[in-house]
Amino acid sequence: MTAAPGQAPLGERVERVEDDRLLTGRGRFLADVSVVGMLHAAFVRSPHAHARLCAIDPDAARRLPGVIAVLGAAELPHAPLLDTVAVAGLRKTPQPALATERVRFHGEPVAIVVAESRHLAEDGAELVAVDYEPLKPVLDAEASAAGDGPRLFEELDGNVLYRGTVQAGDPDGAFAAADRVVAARYVGNRYAAVPMETRGCLAAPSPDGEMTVWCSTQGPHLLRRRLAQTTGIREGHLRVIAPDVGGGFGLKIPAHAEEVAVVLAARALGRSVRWVEDRVENLLAAPHAKQQSIDSELALAADGEFLALRARIVGDAGAYSHNSASALIEPYLAAGLMPGVYKIRNYRCEIVAALTNKSPIAPYRGVGWTAGHTARELLIERAARELACDPASLRRRNMVAREEFPYESCTGMVYDSGSFCESLDRALELVGYGRLRARQPAARKAGRSVGIGISPYVEPTGWGSEGAGQSTWSFASHDAVRIEVEPSGEVTVAVGSPSQGQGHATSLAQIVARQLDAAMNAVHVRAGDTDATPVSTAGTRASRTAVVVGGALSMAAAELRSKLDSIAAYLLEAAPEDIVAAEGSFGVAGPAGRVVTLAEIAAAAYFDPALRASIDDPALTSSAFYDPPASYSNGCVAAVVEVDAELGEVELRRLIAVEDCGTMLNPMLVEGQLCGALAQGVGGALLEQMRYDARGLLETADMRTYKVPKATDLPPIEIGHECSPSPFTVGGVKGMGESGAIAAPAAVANAVADALSHLGVQIERLPIDPDQIATVKKGAH
Repeated sequence: MTAAPGQAPLGERVERVEDDRLLTGRGRFLADVSVVGMLHAAFVRSPHAHARLCAIDPDAARRLPGVIAVLGAAELPHAPLLDTVAVAGLRKTPQPALATERVRFHGEPVAIVVAESRHLAEDGAELVAVDYEPLKPVLDAEASAAGDGPRLFEELDGNVLYRGTVQAGDPDGAFAAADRVVAARYVGNRYAAVPMETRGCLAAPSPDGEMTVWCSTQGPHLLRRRLAQTTGIREGHLRVIAPDVGGGFGLKIPAHAEEVAVVLAARALGRSVRWVEDRVENLLAAPHAKQQSIDSELALAADGEFLALRARIVGDAGAYSHNSASALIEPYLAAGLMPGVYKIRNYRCEIVAALTNKSPIAPYRGVGWTAGHTARELLIERAARELACDPASLRRRNMVAREEFPYESCTGMVYDSGSFCESLDRALELVGYGRLRARQPAARKAGRSVGIGISPYVEPTGWGSEGAGQSTWSFASHDAVRIEVEPSGEVTVAVGSPSQGQGHATSLAQIVARQLDAAMNAVHVRAGDTDATPVSTAGTRASRTAVVVGGALSMAAAELRSKLDSIAAYLLEAAPEDIVAAEGSFGVAGPAGRVVTLAEIAAAAYFDPALRASIDDPALTSSAFYDPPASYSNGCVAAVVEVDAELGEVELRRLIAVEDCGTMLNPMLVEGQLCGALAQGVGGALLEQMRYDARGLLETADMRTYKVPKATDLPPIEIGHECSPSPFTVGGVKGMGESGAIAAPAAVANAVADALSHLGVQIERLPIDPDQIATVKKGAH
């Protein structure tokens, strides 16, 4: 059953209030925003992966009618994009808005052309003559880390930006005492967020020196701060507005070079300038994600107990540390979560981040954790085969049990609560694990290679400062919120974290309406405008909105509800503790009597002098700040595949997900987030990869060559729920937006490995494309 939008019970399947507007074409995205006299921008981009930038000749472009300006770095002085995350030992390589002496990846912007239309700007960009001196590119992160190839930054003594080690217990002693050691190598693919709406921004200067920036961003306050740091415009003179945002997935967390260039160009010209990225630009020059190579080994006792884990992770950082330590974010976060749901007390992991001549890395759903999780689960699958034991039983044997929570992992993460074993068992039940295992031998005899893969996971969620600290990824991650009852009785909620499709207008309204006992359709959520909302230091990321913003709203609404009860008691001549409310009406507990509506309470608060004389503070507004303790979601993904080893084809037959995010605000939103993340995880397992040629030029710069999952590539997704509310967060809520992207690649990869295990096949890299399977099959003969 789905609750009507006018009702607001938490935990019910309340329909999304924003969908009618969005599905009927009434959304307002960046490309829909225009101002009078607006100019359009296009970028001149490097055709080389690595080259000296010798000279730029803009004359032919400037002669083109309708071209207003051609601007390079010399015409737009600025500070480079800053790296503000503090990680000891990380060497910084800030990115300029426009390249100066050298270009370091295919597609790096070197100049901005501003014209009367987008078409003219693009024509002008093609006429800009740039003199390059090509240099040898560095394309392999492991070779780069080893010192092979040229240095990408003369001021550094090599291309390694970070080298460090995480260690707990005595891993070497545990390996020496082990009955069996299993080793594996995993090479993760470089793939990207590919949101439906690409990047873009519109900068509008005013005569008094202020600048309004509309941007498709996940963090308006974060972007405002970055723009102030790079352009020199005072932060108080910058207003950033995020209109409707058509997907982000982490890509739109950082400030981007092009956004800085557009603001600088608008200021230099004194006119509004808009840039909307096309799909080729998005694939070519927007940040990529995920690429890591991981060598790991697991020490086991004879009974299958995990004694120790060792790993070496090399992250391909791309050309720059893209302003939030993203050169390091993939391998560093992978290392922290490598022990996962298992009781591993002895652990060592070497972390290396190395530069290459590729687009910089930025966060993307499941950042860091996807590759580390996949490598570990493939390693455990291999261990099960070598031990000739059931892979599900081996995992359960080593999982943290419910009675052990809160549980501190060997890397210092405090799992607040969870259902690790229960989620695994529920997934096995839903997939019919025993029945499928029993049928596998007969299927193989009939020439059908059917495989089952399982992938239990834990996800750090709701990052406040403590959660970020437990991942040793230190940055401010907290929010303030404001709730106000208008004189009409309607409720306005102001938050700094905008939505990119997650359903904030629904879930956040549910929280406030429930706390105030108001009708949900009387609650309106406002977000995305730095002039109208409280500061969100981190924006929408890291599965944090339900926990951080939702928790702050619960606190603010509780304070506001106390005021409403006091005013209702005054109007009804009753005691505040006797007031009960439902659907916007407040009355006295007991036999039916007179009630007052929320609108009547508001009218009295605003306009009744006698009330204001009787109640100390009748103002119907409340603010709250929340920086929550760490919390962790968990679950299990299972996949069933059928593989044609001759053709190298994989058919995903079933996909099952069990999710435990504590107290669910709205199961419909939870399942929508889960399905989207699973689709992206399947894409990473089977389809998606940024491919570069030997010159460092991107070969997958359009949707014909860069493959993303279609609806027909996915079976109906089967979902189950467990519930272990957090004992630490407001309402027991945990985040969950990244779980499917973290766990699905391993589930699919393990299923393919299981299907082909009788051929001695090991899956060691993603995506699992037809050539890989066919080659492995031939090698098996």
